[in-house]
Amino acid sequence: MFSMGKVLLVLFAYLMGSVLFGEIVARLKGVDIRSVGSGNVGATNVSRALGKKLGALVFFLDMLKGFIPTALAVSLYGLESKVVAFVGVASVLGHMFSIFDRFRGGKGVATAFGVLLAISLKLALLSLLVWGGVLYWKRFVSLASITASAVSPVLFLVFGYPFHLFLMSLVIAGLIIYKHKSNIERLMSGQEPRV
Repeated sequence: MFSMGKVLLVLFAYLMGSVLFGEIVARLKGVDIRSVGSGNVGATNVSRALGKKLGALVFFLDMLKGFIPTALAVSLYGLESKVVAFVGVASVLGHMFSIFDRFRGGKGVATAFGVLLAISLKLALLSLLVWGGVLYWKRFVSLASITASAVSPVLFLVFGYPFHLFLMSLVIAGLIIYKHKSNIERLMSGQEPRV
């Protein structure tokens, strides 16, 4: 059973994930990010609407939402504890289905990267390498994100991490792919914008 401390850590992860920095940054600039571009609150749409610097800032802040609670879980309980997996998933769910925005949110890529980074620098760098390679090859941010997410569970298996972390990564990858369903439709119809 989970202790109260572990339950509160999972709740903290969800609430922190629910803070939509893309909306906040855009609002500070007088822009409703949901009314421009793709309407998404993530770094890619912020970058297109408000410039690369603000896009990079939003990516970093969204990444921290996954990194901080997951790093805290790893520090307190170790990678062998299943609470790490619950915290990782909760962070991403918060970003995708924010309690502060009628359970709407972004696609979870930056937050998921933060979770991965907190667990393993090696896996995070390999995942980033896959993302960068696909982006360079095909010039679709969405395809790069989907591919890197799909590869992540495989990396957990190949490098022998605890099975619950593989399951965590599998759930997060499924959520990210689901959130990219409109991008997948546009990729298949040839209408997805390239970088």
